[in-house]
Amino acid sequence: QAVIKEQLQESQGLCEYAVYVQALIFRLEGKIQESLELFQTCSILNPRSADNLKQVARSLFLLGKHKAAIEVYNEAAKLDEKDWEISHNLGVCYMYLKHFNKARDQLNNALELNRHDLTYMMLGKIHLLEGEVEKAIAVYKKAVEFSPENTDLLTALGLLYLQTGDYQKAFEHLGNALTYDPGNYKATLAAGSMMQAHGDFDVALSKYKVVAGAVPESPPLWNNIGMCFFGKKKYVAAVSCLKRANYLAPFDWKILYNLGLVHLTMQQYASAFHFLSAAISFQPKMGELYMLLAVALTNLEDTENAKCSYEQAVALDKCNPLINLNYAVLLYNQGDKEGALSQYQEMERRVSAAKESSAPDFDPEMVEVAQKMGAALQVGESLVWTKPSKESKSKQRAAASGKSSSSQQPLGSNQALGQAMSSAAGYGKTMPLPSG
Repeated sequence: QAVIKEQLQESQGLCEYAVYVQALIFRLEGKIQESLELFQTCSILNPRSADNLKQVARSLFLLGKHKAAIEVYNEAAKLDEKDWEISHNLGVCYMYLKHFNKARDQLNNALELNRHDLTYMMLGKIHLLEGEVEKAIAVYKKAVEFSPENTDLLTALGLLYLQTGDYQKAFEHLGNALTYDPGNYKATLAAGSMMQAHGDFDVALSKYKVVAGAVPESPPLWNNIGMCFFGKKKYVAAVSCLKRANYLAPFDWKILYNLGLVHLTMQQYASAFHFLSAAISFQPKMGELYMLLAVALTNLEDTENAKCSYEQAVALDKCNPLINLNYAVLLYNQGDKEGALSQYQEMERRVSAAKESSAPDFDPEMVEVAQKMGAALQVGESLVWTKPSKESKSKQRAAASGKSSSSQQPLGSNQALGQAMSSAAGYGKTMPLPSG
C-alpha cells in the first residue's frame, strides 16, 4: 500500500491503475463504500473501460443497491456486448429483485456467451425459487454434463432427486460427489438422510458422526440425528438433539414439527402443543401440522379447538386420509356418528384416489384403526386396503375404546414418522443465495 500511496502522490491521484488496485484492497478489507468511490474515480479517468464499470456495479451490488448495479451493468454491456460476466451478474441482480423472467434471460444469455458452473447454479436456483423442481433438475443435468467433477453440482442434483423421491439417481450423484470429494459434508449428510429414510438408523448415525466433525453447529445435522434416535425409540436423546437444532435454527418449521411429533409420542401434550403452534406460525398452509395439533388438543381435553384444528387440516390437505380418520375417531368418541361417518367416507374417497394414482403401502396401524372404525360405524365393507407389509411397531388399540387411546392412534405410526423423515432429509435443500 505504501507503493500505491507514493504513486498516487506522484500522479496527483490520476494514475488509474493505482486507484484501481487501492479500490480492490479496500473491498478485500470490507470497506465497500470506499472501494466504490475509488472505482467511480477509475470510471471518470477512463470512461471507455467496461471493467471499471463492472467493478462499480459489483460494489453497488455488495452494498445491496441492486437497481443501481443493474443500471451500471447495462452501461458496461454497451461497451462490451460479449462479456458473459456482465450478463451473469445482471441475472443475479434481477434474481434478488425477484424479477425472475429477466434473471433467466440474462443467465441464459451468459451461458450462450460462455458456459460456467456458477451460471448453471444460479439458473437452477431461480427455477427452485419459482417452485419448478423438474426444470431445475434439467439445468443441473446439463451442468453436470459440462462439468462432471463439480461436487457442488453433483450434490445439488442428488438433493433434488432425493426431493422428488428418485433415490437411485440421488444415491448415484451423491456417491459421485463423495468419490471426488470424500470430505463433502453436504453429500454425506444427504446420503445419511437417505439411509435414515429407509430405516437404517445406525448406518445413518455413522454418516452423521463424520459430518459432525466438519460442521458441528449444523441445524439439519442435529435435526437428522434427533430423528434417528426417534426412529430407534430413544425419545429423550431425540428431544435433546432436536432442541439443539432448534437453538441453532429457531425459525425452522421442520425442526419444530419434529419436536412436536416426538413430544406427542412421549405423551407430553402441552409441550407438543407449544412446538406445533410455533411450527404453524412459520408454515400455516400445511394440513398435517393442524392434524397433529388437533391430536395434542384432544389429549388436553380441548375438544372444540381440536375440531377447529381438524377442519383447518381437512381444508388445507386434500389428499391425506389420516387426517379424516383421526377426525372421524374424535367425532365418534364425542357421540357425533353422523359427522364421523362423513369423515370416514371422505377418508375412503382419498384412499381410493391414492390407490388409483399409485400403489401406496398404508401403515398397518392406520389400516387396523380404519377397519375398526368402519365396523363401529357399520360401514367400510367396500374399502379395500393394501395388504400391510409389516407389523405395526406400536400397540394396537380399538378406535372406539376411549378418547385418550383413539386420539393417540397416529402417533407411533410409520405414516407420521415417514413425514418426519422427509422433513429431516429435505432440510438441506434450501441454500442461501450466493452473492453472485
